[in-house]
Amino acid sequence: MRLISYSTDGAAGVGVMVDETGFVALAEAAPDLPGTMRGLLALDDGLARAADATAGKSATHDIGDVTLDAVVPDAAAIWCAALNYSAHQEEVGRGRSEYPEIFLRTNASVVGHLQPLVAPYGPGVTRYDFEGELVAIIGKGGRHIAEGDALDHVAGYAVGNEGSVRDYQRHNRQYGIGKNFNSSGSVGPWMMTSDEFGDPYAATVTTRSGGVEKQNCSIGLMLAKIEEIIAYASKGYDFQPGDMIFTGTPASLPDTVKLMEPGDTVEIEVTGLGTLVNPVIKGDPA
Repeated sequence: MRLISYSTDGAAGVGVMVDETGFVALAEAAPDLPGTMRGLLALDDGLARAADATAGKSATHDIGDVTLDAVVPDAAAIWCAALNYSAHQEEVGRGRSEYPEIFLRTNASVVGHLQPLVAPYGPGVTRYDFEGELVAIIGKGGRHIAEGDALDHVAGYAVGNEGSVRDYQRHNRQYGIGKNFNSSGSVGPWMMTSDEFGDPYAATVTTRSGGVEKQNCSIGLMLAKIEEIIAYASKGYDFQPGDMIFTGTPASLPDTVKLMEPGDTVEIEVTGLGTLVNPVIKGDPA
């Protein structure tokens, strides 16, 4: 099952996709269910009830007629893994820590599929980079989660662009604001449930900008696997349904850079999952 979060006429909703562009509004098919993705995931049987309510139905809406929000627009936490592919470590000239390197993003920094990414070029900003990634979405919360149980806590997966304003990222040892400019990253086009997506490590992430391939890497090359990230973070954090985890980006292909500029259209594809597409527009200078 593939689910989207969307807004229309000032109201938010959850939809279940029936083809590549058409969806059934969950509020119409099952008005007794929560109207947000986070609320739906918080129900033990929320996804099963959504599947039952929309099974066999034809599309009632098109994604072109609504604003697609980040898959979980009000996530309690958005965790991100840094330096999680060997080639990316070599690319940036930094070695790996003994432990997973993770940091946080804000909801305001992430938009949905087809929504514009805002490039803050101006004095002090010369590099705004894409980072194509697989995103894991928590369905069952918990603390002190064992690695062997961690994937049972994942409701599904999405595609992510962990857009980074490099100049500000390098101001100090903390990633901080460089990873949290408003509308600088994205996640979508939908959440595909774990049972439909299958083995995340069998997939490949590919990034294209202007139709030119810039990244292509097996997700199986990830260093700290999803289960390790969840187990490590859960030692101190009580995961909540709807939390999102950006699992790290691979290196760019030889003779390419991850730069995003106004006028670009960035496409990030994870095989078997979907393609996240975002235009890049010019924003106010930093």
